[in-house]
Amino acid sequence: MRKKFNRYTMPAWMKEFRSVGIQFVIPLAVFQGIRTILFPTSFDVILLAALIILALAIHLEWI
Repeated sequence: MRKKFNRYTMPAWMKEFRSVGIQFVIPLAVFQGIRTILFPTSFDVILLAALIILALAIHLEWI
């Protein structure tokens, strides 16, 4: 059975990883969005979608 993580009982390293991760994901998603508008390839679109989903997951505390 899968263990659910509570935000308040997470280890310190996981809290630090989340805070550092969100600082990198949003600027990368913005850069990738601009790059996708200028040079649209299927890889760019998939990468942009993955970055947006990751940013939403961190923001909405799914991870």
